[in-house]
Amino acid sequence: MATSTDRPFLYSEAERRRRDASPWTLVQGVLAPLQFAVFLVSLALVSRTLATGEGVALANASVVAKTLALYAIMVTGSLWEKAVFGRYLFAPAFYWEDVVSMLVLALHTAYLVALATGALATTGLMLLALSAYATYLVNAGQFLLKLRAARLQAPAYAMGAAR
Repeated sequence: MATSTDRPFLYSEAERRRRDASPWTLVQGVLAPLQFAVFLVSLALVSRTLATGEGVALANASVVAKTLALYAIMVTGSLWEKAVFGRYLFAPAFYWEDVVSMLVLALHTAYLVALATGALATTGLMLLALSAYATYLVNAGQFLLKLRAARLQAPAYAMGAAR
């Protein structure tokens, strides 16, 4: 299996052009900080509920909102990956980010299931949300590192194209 380390650049020249031309690139650029803002508010509400026992309904609503934002970014991210790399998920350049994204999705979805079925009490729900959020932070870090790598490689593309 190819990984992103097997490639000299994160994007081939054709992939870079498709990335730059794709409307999904802008959508991802808008949704990612929006999701992070929802995450920060929800993290505060979940933490408050764990600390005081108050605001349970608001904390639950915030985790649902965070999960819906996650679903939106995952669906549009898959469309972006298809437009740029020709596959919806697990393109070699983003393989490990997609693997961790699946865990993030699973934890957020488990929260929704537990909330809907009453499988966990409030403390269990809030701890599950924090687990989902910790995994989300790891995944967000992965994507930020990829964004940085793409920016660092941009001058190398320009130099290579000039040769």
